[in-house]
Amino acid sequence: MLERTAIPAAPWWIVEAVDKKKARLNCIHHLLGQIPYQEVPRPPIVLPPRTHHPDYQRHMSPMRTETALGRGLMRMLG
Repeated sequence: MLERTAIPAAPWWIVEAVDKKKARLNCIHHLLGQIPYQEVPRPPIVLPPRTHHPDYQRHMSPMRTETALGRGLMRMLG
């Protein structure tokens, strides 16, 4: 199958390896290295000044309370 379907425009690459994860990463690295790449020039991002609303109160979301703050408080109290 490999011999009949391999053409110059789309060759097959056979990667022999013991560690499949490293082999995949090396193969991806090799394939991406074959593509010419140039940085795309982009204009800098300009953000408008932030508006301050003194009457705004931030409500804690359940995810924020249970995860980050909860773990920190549990460590302090535990």
